[in-house]
Amino acid sequence: MAAPVECPTIEVSGAPREQGRQYGEQAAARIRLGVQHYTDQIRKKNVSQAVIEETALGFESNVAAFDANYVEEMHGIAEGAGVNFASVMLLNARTELLKLAGRTEASRELHDECTGLVVLPKASKEGALIHAQNWDWKTECVDTAVVLKIRNEDGPDIITFTEAGVLARFGFNTAGISITGNYLECERDYRRLGVPLALIRRKVLEQDLLGRAMHAVYTTPKSASNNIIVTQSEGIAIDFECVPDETFMIQPQDGLIVHANHFQSPVALSKLTDTGIANMPDSLYRDTRVRESLEPHVGQITVDHVKTALFDDYQSPWSVCRPPRPSFSGNNQSVTVAMIVMQPAKAIMDVALLPALHRNFTRYTLAPKNVAGSTRSAA
Repeated sequence: MAAPVECPTIEVSGAPREQGRQYGEQAAARIRLGVQHYTDQIRKKNVSQAVIEETALGFESNVAAFDANYVEEMHGIAEGAGVNFASVMLLNARTELLKLAGRTEASRELHDECTGLVVLPKASKEGALIHAQNWDWKTECVDTAVVLKIRNEDGPDIITFTEAGVLARFGFNTAGISITGNYLECERDYRRLGVPLALIRRKVLEQDLLGRAMHAVYTTPKSASNNIIVTQSEGIAIDFECVPDETFMIQPQDGLIVHANHFQSPVALSKLTDTGIANMPDSLYRDTRVRESLEPHVGQITVDHVKTALFDDYQSPWSVCRPPRPSFSGNNQSVTVAMIVMQPAKAIMDVALLPALHRNFTRYTLAPKNVAGSTRSAA
């Protein structure tokens, strides 16, 4: 497979609708490609276009109650990209929509797997926090990924690696707050409609105070389970294992957090059933492999150590860093789409697309306004 082109950088500013319009115009081709991809995926399960749009629009009232600016921004994205509003909502609620619109068979096929980690300052060689993630998802998403920079006049600036048209996924802000997320699954999922996960992540990145960021994760109602790691560059990190009606916390051990796609909290495991392992059995050793790679270097961990841990190919293609392979059901193609390594205190994000095949990183920086920040580097 040919080396992918680096993610385009999208930079926006202004009022919510104007931000959205700028985003939509700059990322139009990738937005339309993402809409077509997810629409086709759902329609293969004999779900009509009308049902897809109706299900997507069902989230609008919850989003408006959570933050009406997000509705405005998504309308702007739709206008800028030349698609309808339901399509932009589909992108922002795609985790939920792929489950709700397709239900049974589709639900077994689609799992947004990831391996995330945090190195606290006390465990790193430079005394600086490192927050990183392997994003395991659909091969096609290499062609829809973007790095979005949001310039805010009344809050911190934001940089996020995300799917085109989506308000946020992984990233950090100029207050040093960063976020990553991993798929989880339990029997309480999809009994109610909550706020799409992408918008909770965006809310975290809009905060200048860590307590407010954690409040957004801990208290916002969700449709389904998700693991969310929130950090602040001065040395705080908490892993939140979220289910629709409850949240469980995991604290760092020896200055490290490592999480894959199964519940770790003893309290969570005493109260619910982890239903995701059946389709993601490799999760049970992925986090162990990463932790064991890093533990001998605690106190001296570097970015290179983090990248090495996330490049781990043990049991490939069922590995921390996976080449393209069929999903457990055999009906979907899965790959490590990207490795994202963030150093929020330095305002640096390194991204490697298809890292199991191409160990080339692009460095993105959240520099002051009107200062460029994208250079090519090797692993």
